[in-house]
Amino acid sequence: MVTVVDTKSQNTKTQKAARHPEKQKNPDTPVLRKPSWIRVKAPGSPVYKETHQIMRDNNLVTVCEEAACPNIGECWSKRHATMMIMGDTCTRACAFCNVRTGLPDALDRNEPARVADAVAKLKLKHVVITSVDRDDLEDGGARHFADVIAAIKDKSPETTIEVLTPDFLRKGNVHEIVIDAKPDVFNHNLETVPRLYPSIRPGARYYHSLRLLEKVKEKDPSQFTKSGLMVGLGESKEEVMQVMDDMRSADIDFLTIGQYLQPTRKHAAIDRFVTPDEFEALQKIAYSKGFLMVSATPLTRSSYHADEDFERLRQARAEQQRSK
Repeated sequence: MVTVVDTKSQNTKTQKAARHPEKQKNPDTPVLRKPSWIRVKAPGSPVYKETHQIMRDNNLVTVCEEAACPNIGECWSKRHATMMIMGDTCTRACAFCNVRTGLPDALDRNEPARVADAVAKLKLKHVVITSVDRDDLEDGGARHFADVIAAIKDKSPETTIEVLTPDFLRKGNVHEIVIDAKPDVFNHNLETVPRLYPSIRPGARYYHSLRLLEKVKEKDPSQFTKSGLMVGLGESKEEVMQVMDDMRSADIDFLTIGQYLQPTRKHAAIDRFVTPDEFEALQKIAYSKGFLMVSATPLTRSSYHADEDFERLRQARAEQQRSK
């Protein structure tokens, strides 16, 4: 369950060490009571604790923890954890994100080996690797992604690899370094509709993100591409459908749609909770537009059920090729 922090009760010392210093002057946003379909059980199973210990033993950061994912109890109880490489501090300050903002530390060159070791210990069939934005690096961290992919392939050659990358904005063609490392899935989230980018994702550019995924297909058509949207931020159904059309124009294979949940009162407010029936309708619309795979539920996140969805994605492509 996402914890909503009441920043009014924080003292001055705590505010100085705020996780999101750029948001401290923001007015407090209202917090809506979660409906029954959003509530999840607190984590605590033996396997959850084992997964947690492996992450700590290997000194790894996970987006499950940093982004306050509501699915952490379920996923970690199945030994599914999304590794977040290149540190726990992001150079951007998106209005929806709970990851720490600030100046990151230098890259840890031993991290690829530690990630590969954790993947082997967890015996993962499919792993998702994501990262903070590293605008401070000349290549945005592209080479580090490639090194992590190579280390996993060396230690666990049967494990399929999904990357959830930054947009590499203003970094030239460095995305090709990641593509050439041959992940099985190249994911980059558009997050929201173009109209909301200035307030929700101000450091990014909608059409750049869309073009990034299109370039993956142009360079390596065999790689699956994937992107995700949050809903409940004030977007209209028509805007979501237009984003679907844009994604299909870029030949994106897999679309995820989930409910936005605000991490703290200083983050963007929830406009409304989208109902399960509405998610089901969006999923049907997305399939009708030609996506190979769609996951649209209130609790859907980019890496939620990623291993099972990857198998369905491969089957969908095989069926598509057989029907040609």
